[in-house]
Amino acid sequence: MEQSDGQQALNYPIPSTTALEPPAEWARLRQQCPVATVTLPSGDSASLLTRYDDVKQVLSDPRFTRLLNADDAARISDSDSGGVFNDSLATAIPQAGEEHQRWRRAVVKWFTAKRMGALRPGIEAMTEQLIDDMLDRGHPADLKTALAFPLPVWVICDLLGVPDSDRDKFAYWSDTMLNLTRYTQGEVAAAQTEFADYMSGHIAAKRTRPGDDLLSSLLDSAGAQGGGLADGELVATGQALLIAGHETTANMIGKMVAMLLADRRRWEQLVQDRSLVRSAVEEALRFDANPGFGMPRYIGEDAEVAGTVLPRGTTVVCSMAAANRDESAFGGAEEMVLGRSPNAHLAFGAGAHSCLGQALARTELQVVLEVLLRRLPSLELAVAAEDLRRLEGLVVGGLSEVPVRW
Repeated sequence: MEQSDGQQALNYPIPSTTALEPPAEWARLRQQCPVATVTLPSGDSASLLTRYDDVKQVLSDPRFTRLLNADDAARISDSDSGGVFNDSLATAIPQAGEEHQRWRRAVVKWFTAKRMGALRPGIEAMTEQLIDDMLDRGHPADLKTALAFPLPVWVICDLLGVPDSDRDKFAYWSDTMLNLTRYTQGEVAAAQTEFADYMSGHIAAKRTRPGDDLLSSLLDSAGAQGGGLADGELVATGQALLIAGHETTANMIGKMVAMLLADRRRWEQLVQDRSLVRSAVEEALRFDANPGFGMPRYIGEDAEVAGTVLPRGTTVVCSMAAANRDESAFGGAEEMVLGRSPNAHLAFGAGAHSCLGQALARTELQVVLEVLLRRLPSLELAVAAEDLRRLEGLVVGGLSEVPVRW
C-alpha cells in the first residue's frame, strides 16, 4: 500500500515524540502529499487531509457524509464494530440531510450564547470550589484529576439532569466508546449495553418526573408536538452529549493549561493582561497538536480534493489540528500568539456538522483560565513539559495527567 508520492502508507494516528508538539510529518504532508494514504488502527485504509483549505472544503461539503456504517467505509478502531464513528450510537442519531437538521434544531437551543451566559456563574462557582479543594490537598497536584475532569462532568450532568455521582461510570463508558486500541471487543460491547440501559432508564424516569434539563425538554417537545425525537434518538443523544460534553473539554482544559505553562512567558503575559483570555482560549484550540483522531468522512461518489480524485467509497480523515498549523492560513502558525485575531481555526470543525457544544466548551475554558489566573498566578508545571505523557488508545487526544504546583 503506497501513497501517491510513492512512499509507504503511514500508520494513523501519527505518533509524536512529545505530548504537546505536533508530528514532524504534518509539515511534510501539507507540502508534498496533501492527500495521503494512511492505515487506521483497524488495518483499513483511508485518505488523510492536512491542509487548511482542503479540510475546510471537505467538512463543509455535504457530499462527504458521516455515514461511516456504509459497507465499504473504513473501520476506525480495531474492535469488531469499528469504533464510535462506525457503531450503532453514531447511526442512531440522523447523520445527514433534513433529518440531521431536525435533530440539531431540537438540541442546539440548549447551547445558545444566552443560555451559556446563564450557566456561567454556576460554572465559575464550581471552578472556585474545585480549586479550593485542590489547594486544601496541597501540591503537587494533578490538575486533570482535581479540576479538568470533574468540572465538565458536573456541567454536562447538570445540563442533562443526571447525577454527577455516577461520573466514574461515565468516564469508563466514554473511554470504551472512544476506544481505538485500549479495550477488547468484549469490554466495548458490555460497556455499550450498560450505558444504553442506564440512559434508557434515565429517560424513562424523566418521563415520570421531568426536570429543568435538556432531556426533559426534548421529551416535552416530543409530547406536545406529536413529533420530536424517537426513543432511540433520545438515548443516543444523551449518550453522545455525555461523552462529547465532558471527555473533549476535560482533556482540552488540561492541554490548554499545560501549553500556557510549558513556556512561562505565555502564562505571565496572561497574568499581566487578562483581557487576552478569550483570544488565548481560541489560540490554545488552534495550537493544540494532540486533539486525537480528527474527523472522518465517507464519500458516496467520486470527488476531487487538492487535485486528487477520491473514488466513491473512500473514507477521508480530516486532521483539523494539522490544518490549524498551515502557514498559508495562519501567519506564524508554529508560534502560540495569545492575542491572535482573527483566528478562524477548525478545532470545532466546519459546516453543517460543526461542534454543537462549542459555545459551552468555550465558556468552560474561559472560566477555568480566568479563575486560575486570579487564584493561582504562580501556577507552574511540576514536571518538565517534555515529560508530560499523551493519553493513548482513544479517539480523543489528551494528557495522562497535568502535574502542577504553585
